[in-house]
Amino acid sequence: MKHNYLNNKDILKEIHKSKTTYCWFEDPEYSNYDIIVTANSKGVIPKKEVLQGRKNRAERLAKAAHELATADGTKRKLDEFEIKLKDVKDVDVVFRVMTWAHVPIDDVKTRKAQEAEEENPSETEYDADGDAIPTSKATTKYVKVNFPPFQHWKINEAGEFYIVGISHWKGDPVAGNYSRDHGGMTNKLALMFMKLCERYATRSNWRGYTYNDEMRSQALLQLSQIGLQFDESKSQNPFAYYTAAITNSFTRVLNIEKRNQNLRDDILEMNNLNPSYTRQGMNSGSSSSYEE
Repeated sequence: MKHNYLNNKDILKEIHKSKTTYCWFEDPEYSNYDIIVTANSKGVIPKKEVLQGRKNRAERLAKAAHELATADGTKRKLDEFEIKLKDVKDVDVVFRVMTWAHVPIDDVKTRKAQEAEEENPSETEYDADGDAIPTSKATTKYVKVNFPPFQHWKINEAGEFYIVGISHWKGDPVAGNYSRDHGGMTNKLALMFMKLCERYATRSNWRGYTYNDEMRSQALLQLSQIGLQFDESKSQNPFAYYTAAITNSFTRVLNIEKRNQNLRDDILEMNNLNPSYTRQGMNSGSSSSYEE
């Protein structure tokens, strides 16, 4: 059976699997989240987002049960697997909280940012309430990570939030430590990147270039570097995100090759030699228009 490797659903699934290899979870089940949120300064998630998380969980579990029942080709209606909202409790929901709280601070970058802000302050004594001028969040710089960091939270019976998962973390929360190198991209996601580059390279506006292979290699390198930086909290369309990255890589190689060709043609003309056919065509075109 022919399988389509290039749809958003499968790409999102492989992105999720790849990111979980960099994470710690109290239970493997908690790696699957129901809603992406941003907690307030008190570490509390609003009730409306908790309710939305319950709805999302009911839909996710229903779809998972439907996919499992129809995996052998049997046709079943999704309505048969519907889960009532009342059957999903607050304590069942897993929240993905986008936060940098567990990521170490880069002291050098933070110090430079603070010095730059002192030279060009974003706030003055006229903007602040009282004598103390609040420190801008921009002055806190964290170490570089390969994708937006997050934590997975749950709610206990007392209504308190607690952590059940941490990204870029190795070991349990107490004895473990921050790590960004112990995980890896899944083989299937890497295959998807290769398929994307191959398909894009066959487009009519790119396939005629002699350096098409170099374009494809550069795009694949770019995807391997930024592939996991896709943020599911902002978009559910990784296909467009990766296609834009590939387009930029192809265009970058094209511009470099054009610049090198222009330099080569300039040198040939300076030595009274014939430049490339492209330059000859440009020269003949400009001269004919000048004569007219």
